[in-house]
Amino acid sequence: MSAFDDLLAFQRQTEALSSVAERLGWDQETVMPRGATEQRSEEMAAMESVLHERRTDPRIGEWLDQAVPEDDEDARIIELIARDFRRASRIPARLATELARQTSLAQGVWAEARAKDAPEEFLPVLGDILMLKREEAAALADGGDLYDALLDDYEPGATQAQIARLFDAMRPRLVALREDVLGADHQPEPLTGHFPQETQLRLARTCATAFGYDWTRGRMDIAVHPFSSGRWQDSRITTRVVETDPFNCLYSTIHEVGHSSYELGIDPDYAFTPLGRGVSMGAHESQSRIYENQIGRGRAFTGWLYQRMSDAFGGLSLPDADAFHATVNRVTPGFIRTESDEVQYNLHIMLRFDLERDLIAGRLDTRDLVEAWNTRFLNDFGVAVDRPANGVLQDVHWAVGLFGYFPTYALGNVYAGCLNAAMRAAVPDLDAALARGEADPAVEWLRETMQRHGGLYPPRDLIERATGAEISEAPLLDYLEEKFSGIYRL
Repeated sequence: MSAFDDLLAFQRQTEALSSVAERLGWDQETVMPRGATEQRSEEMAAMESVLHERRTDPRIGEWLDQAVPEDDEDARIIELIARDFRRASRIPARLATELARQTSLAQGVWAEARAKDAPEEFLPVLGDILMLKREEAAALADGGDLYDALLDDYEPGATQAQIARLFDAMRPRLVALREDVLGADHQPEPLTGHFPQETQLRLARTCATAFGYDWTRGRMDIAVHPFSSGRWQDSRITTRVVETDPFNCLYSTIHEVGHSSYELGIDPDYAFTPLGRGVSMGAHESQSRIYENQIGRGRAFTGWLYQRMSDAFGGLSLPDADAFHATVNRVTPGFIRTESDEVQYNLHIMLRFDLERDLIAGRLDTRDLVEAWNTRFLNDFGVAVDRPANGVLQDVHWAVGLFGYFPTYALGNVYAGCLNAAMRAAVPDLDAALARGEADPAVEWLRETMQRHGGLYPPRDLIERATGAEISEAPLLDYLEEKFSGIYRL
């Protein structure tokens, strides 16, 4: 066997073990008994110890030095393994193991604190995680910027300076659109009524099927914070149910189907290699957001959904499909990021981006985080946070150590704007299919132009190859202004 063959065989086992560790995380957030948190934290720590040892095995360096690629795919595999090897080798095994243990424990603490509206029970634990993440960032940065080192885990090549410039360019148009919309004379009515859980879940499955979700390689469960998990032949989704708000369940499901479909749509030949997963979280979010918003909240698909919901619930409080479409896209100054409308969603991300940068840099102490969050939210949204579960405790990301993750949501929206413009040009009869509840033309276009490539191309290259244009915030902002001007009769 060649050095490249040895490297690939070793990586295959590492990828398989990583998938097992991910399954443990899925289990913890869905069906694990509440009393098993301590045990699970030890299991996760043990898995991370094994994985870290494999990722830093000296033989990887030797194989990388000797490996000779036969084509571009081989070269990209070598590049990605080398990147992971360099990053993993900078992190002490003790730190990697302790991070896995503490974040597994913190997830349970966060869930309890959120349920009780008790940030004082979570913030000390968050302080411990923050110290570990700063240590990790320092090891990865090698004298460079700490936040950039963490961001690079989720969006390789991106920097906070680039993200900040993007947000500065987006904010004025988003704020202006929000003010116009909230001040408009025409305001869509909310959907009212009681929507039983089992009926919502049946509809959610119907929507997932309409978007081509492969139930032979997936399943749907309920979680506190919806997520997807897995790859290759096993990618699972979760949703949540609020019996007064069926859109929460339905659009969380469609969002997670976007994530899962990306993983399931990757070329099967890439399984158990670094090419066999989404290339970045921004790329991943582009899929979940375009499924959820540009496709799922568009007039064509909501027309189909209106009839399905009317049949399932014995009628709705809204008179027709046009009113339903407006209500699905209703802009309100709510607290919760995952329930936010398209106009305000990115403003939620900008808040988190600035706060977590201050936390990593040491400019903000966790003891002052609640006040900092509430003050910033009031300034940005004009509404005072009413309870911690609607404020600093609403997201699980910091509890599980995902500092640097939040900006990829906004990047995903920007990427989705670019993809939507290209897809509409390439599939001119798309809306006719969506009006029949058939998302196949959109799903097939996304799979062919983007999903199947997995990690073959760097994130920006992937999006620009798919769209044939440079990445810009303009398509997203143009789409939002056109859509919401129509809905609100501006």
